[in-house]
Amino acid sequence: MREKSLNGKWKMRQVGSKEWLEANVPGSVYADLIENEKMEDPYYRDNELNALKLMEYDYEYLTTFDIDEDILLCEKVLIRFHGLDTLADIFLNNNFIASVNNMHRTWEFNIKRYLRTNNNEIYIIFHSPTKFIKEAYEKNPLNGSSDAMNGFPHIRKAHCMFGWDWGPRLPDAGIWRSLGILGVNEGRIDNVYISQNHKEKKVSLNFKVDIKINDKSNTLRFGVDKEISDYDFRYKVTITSPDNEIIVYNDSINEIIIDNPKLWWPNGYGDQNLYNILIELIKDDVVIDKWENKIGLRTLTISREKDDYGESFAHVVNGVKIFAMGADYIPEDNILAYVNKERTYNLLKQCKDVNFNIIRVWGGGNYPYDDFFNICDELGLMVWQDFMFACAVYELNDEFEENITNEFIDNIRRIRHHACLALWCGNNEMEMFMDNNLWTSEKRLKADYIKLYEYIILKLLNKEDPQTFYWPASPSSGGSFDNPNDDKRGDVHYWDVWHGNKPITEYRKFLFRYVSEFGFQSFPSLKSVEMFTEPEDRNIFSYIMEKHQRNATANGKIMNYMEQTFLYPTNFDTLLYASQLLQAEAIRYGVEHFRRNRGICMGAIIWQLNDCWPVASWSSIDYYGRWKALHYYAKRFFAPLMLSCDEEGILTQDINPNPEPFEVKKSIHLCISNESMYDEVVIVNWKHRKNTGEIIKEKSYKVEIKKLSSVWLEKITLPELSLYDEYISYEMIKDNKVISSGTTIFCAPKHFKFINPNLNISVNGDEITILSDSYARSIEVINEEDNLLLEDNYFDINSGIHKVKIIKGEPKGLKVRSVYDIR
Repeated sequence: MREKSLNGKWKMRQVGSKEWLEANVPGSVYADLIENEKMEDPYYRDNELNALKLMEYDYEYLTTFDIDEDILLCEKVLIRFHGLDTLADIFLNNNFIASVNNMHRTWEFNIKRYLRTNNNEIYIIFHSPTKFIKEAYEKNPLNGSSDAMNGFPHIRKAHCMFGWDWGPRLPDAGIWRSLGILGVNEGRIDNVYISQNHKEKKVSLNFKVDIKINDKSNTLRFGVDKEISDYDFRYKVTITSPDNEIIVYNDSINEIIIDNPKLWWPNGYGDQNLYNILIELIKDDVVIDKWENKIGLRTLTISREKDDYGESFAHVVNGVKIFAMGADYIPEDNILAYVNKERTYNLLKQCKDVNFNIIRVWGGGNYPYDDFFNICDELGLMVWQDFMFACAVYELNDEFEENITNEFIDNIRRIRHHACLALWCGNNEMEMFMDNNLWTSEKRLKADYIKLYEYIILKLLNKEDPQTFYWPASPSSGGSFDNPNDDKRGDVHYWDVWHGNKPITEYRKFLFRYVSEFGFQSFPSLKSVEMFTEPEDRNIFSYIMEKHQRNATANGKIMNYMEQTFLYPTNFDTLLYASQLLQAEAIRYGVEHFRRNRGICMGAIIWQLNDCWPVASWSSIDYYGRWKALHYYAKRFFAPLMLSCDEEGILTQDINPNPEPFEVKKSIHLCISNESMYDEVVIVNWKHRKNTGEIIKEKSYKVEIKKLSSVWLEKITLPELSLYDEYISYEMIKDNKVISSGTTIFCAPKHFKFINPNLNISVNGDEITILSDSYARSIEVINEEDNLLLEDNYFDINSGIHKVKIIKGEPKGLKVRSVYDIR
């Protein structure tokens, strides 16, 4: 097969304009308009409003190209689009080729009869997505998320482009993935599926190779369709092991045995071994096509077993039940042209760096591109992959069913070989909300729901990817509207903390089996806010800050939790810092509880990892790549060996500062979580301290902890502890090094009598030293540009010296503060 890329420089313009602009393909309308200075940055202040108006128009893209004689003379010449966003008409040399309507599909058309050797012209017109959904909604008002534009379920386009409670209304358009021309003689590989059968010290790989023969309308499979031999087709398999051992198999072999396989494991459990598979299609001893990808040898499914707590829900990798630790991933940018391999790698590497082992791809965006999955394979990040349906109602007519079925096939076949693929999930939150009649009570639409997510997708996966676990929705207890957010079965989305305004102690009332969404909002840092505001905007209740806060009640919620926790911040920068501590502490409180109950709960996936534009949100890394306090906290609470404290104090009893006097129970209950493949012996100690950091008493333990377990130490009551000026510190030591530590106070931080720690900071090479005169909590170290990445940040010091390594950035203009400074 011969290929010609059509990526590169094109021309584009708004329909009706006389001026053609230079365009990049892959790219997008917004990106091209910005590049040509025809629109302002849509992320700055309220420029989003003007950018949205631009999508009321149609846009056209144009390029010309020559075609080599060897392609032109091929039996078939195809044009393949890996992504068109979304409503487009395609013309070649003034001939209409096709209309397309799904950004999630690969589109392919035979164009041989329209081609000439020189000066071919391809022209694509993209129609307004906002006009389309408005007209569709007027005809058929299908409902969904109130944060998105009316009618968004009518178009197969990333839903969040129409707005979400963290995203702008910027429904970009364009040629968002690569395209090219394919010259085909005789035939080509259409589909490769490699299944695995694991036995002791060996893995059998079973190959299903389908080909399209030019003079056949149907696809043929090797080993099944005898007609293939009449055409003298065969294929060769070349396997390159992780150790670069190369083995070649000729004669269309359909089973290959790998002895002593090197298995693929998620991050934290073993190595990410990958085998390169090259399949070459041969005709008359000439290679005419090839398929090449990396696979990991592993088993990966979900365990669902009845037990004393309900029914388990746990990832099982190579026979090992693991605790899922990670976050929900949304599109990395609302302008998809701004996403590239380097940016994706940096984001995902920062997940591995803080001990993630899983990413959940949320269903309201798009199916990530190939590099995303390649990177997850390499880094050991399992992928929970939603199909692209979220918070909406869909009508399952024949046209829609055909469209989405092709979408499913395209993406299942593209993704299924990846070692990182942990499960397919039908949708985000639709079973739960339809069960509650939120968007519809129509039995017809509920019947469509069951048919789509519990029959059509399931049947297709049984054919296309039977070895990957399928889950009908998130959250779900297994489908059929059977109490889909049950805390004793399946996965849950827990939002009583945050949306329900419950205190963070509420997490401890539940022993969820697997939490696939829970979160808490914060603001980005001051330097990030400065990127999209003017000085007069820098108040969280200003018009511009509220334009970059898409959850209508969120600022009030942040201040509500602020009132419960900290003294009132008297300047904007301090408020931003305090909001990040609120977020980090809330999620820490939940995750530590879930991990202490390993075996009952087997997953904690935080909403959310990233932002698609500069905004106040639930993310742990903001749009500009700055780590919020939460991401540093995650490194600690997702550490393979973690020590945590289940405390009793005012917050667990009565937060009212003026109750009828009662005796406050004060206690600590330490727990070690070992999410590693090794038994460990550690030293644990705790210290009762004054607010100066001075030790009042202490105790130490030597503890043996089995792999993949959690173990409780003795519960310690502390009736003598002075509530407002004494605290507990605790740490775990392995090989004479502190590997996990923390502090616990027994009242709200706003009421604790912090002493000014007089924090002092110095730098020696790549090491920063912080000196504190007294107990200091949640110490933040940043540089002038706030682009410093440290091995640790937002940490506690009991007094004295603490040292941290610089990972990235220059320690210029360093600033340091702690909870004492929230006032």
